Amino acid sequence: MSILLPAFAMMALTFFCLGRLGYLRNAAVKNGEIDPRFFSVYRGYEEPEKLAAHSRHIVNHFETPVVFYVLCLIAFVAGQANTVIIALAWVYVVLRCVHSYVHLTSNAILLRFRIFIMSLIVLGILWAMLLVEVLRTNT
Repeated sequence: MSILLPAFAMMALTFFCLGRLGYLRNAAVKNGEIDPRFFSVYRGYEEPEKLAAHSRHIVNHFETPVVFYVLCLIAFVAGQANTVIIALAWVYVVLRCVHSYVHLTSNAILLRFRIFIMSLIVLGILWAMLLVEVLRTNT
């Protein structure tokens, strides 16, 4: 199995969240919950809390997941994607899916934070394992 599959799955989650945000923004404008002029500079009008949470969530997808994408690409190009690294990459994606679900539904902050920390630990382990593999094969 390719290390790129978890990266594609992570990107699919990002596209899903982007589509959902677009749908919710459109519905909020249609329902009169927000003035469409808000979206010109994202200021000057009150943004509904639900939209603010979804917008912030999209920003999350361009923070630590970017480091995950880089890891996947390096592992792929260097040929260092062993079974454990691929399995942990899938664990990371699953944790990010759970994080998205919590953030976009209950938004239970402590639970969301714990899931984020778990995903960050998995990402750190992935980088450490990749470094060990690269050093092992290049010495």
